[in-house]
Amino acid sequence: MTRWRLRALILLVYVVIGIYVGWVYHYITPGLLRDLAEALLAVFLWFLVLLGIDLHIGG
Repeated sequence: MTRWRLRALILLVYVVIGIYVGWVYHYITPGLLRDLAEALLAVFLWFLVLLGIDLHIGG
């Protein structure tokens, strides 16, 4: 395995463990994930927002 792949793998494991710990200790919640998804939709589909389409997920 090349050096950069090893570093990428270590970084990926670090991030996955961080996400797990954040979820277990309630720093990452379903509400936060929904808000993040709405924000990403608004960023990538900004032209729909300008047309008046509501991109809010759920109620």
